[in-house]
Amino acid sequence: MNTHQNLGITFYQHLGKLFYAIAAADKVVRSSERQSLQEFVQSVWVTLEDQEDEFGDDTAYQIEIVFDWLDHEEPSTESCFKEFESYYIKHPSFFSKNIKQLIWDTANAIADAFAGKNKSELTMLGKLHILFNRDQ
Repeated sequence: MNTHQNLGITFYQHLGKLFYAIAAADKVVRSSERQSLQEFVQSVWVTLEDQEDEFGDDTAYQIEIVFDWLDHEEPSTESCFKEFESYYIKHPSFFSKNIKQLIWDTANAIADAFAGKNKSELTMLGKLHILFNRDQ
């Protein structure tokens, strides 16, 4: 898949779940983590394609919408990661090497945003690394 193909709203919603799982791994979503996510959405994810939702907003903003909703609802980070993992396994064609690198870079930036990576965040990043490398 190249980055010019439409990834779809559901794809970005699942990224929001993954990035929430990373940020909330230590049970607290800090403003610096949210800011890091917003910066990546603006500078990277919005520029990938020109797909819009029914309100005329770039579909990549679904990442932030889902992230904020989850932060309000506070589900378990494990369930959020598992939902992303299931989506990843069902839709491997959406995850090119380039997309996986962008996801990895975003997840690392979120985890590093507040006083570096803690044990909980490192565990989540480790799970993501294993998921991305399972078929190699």
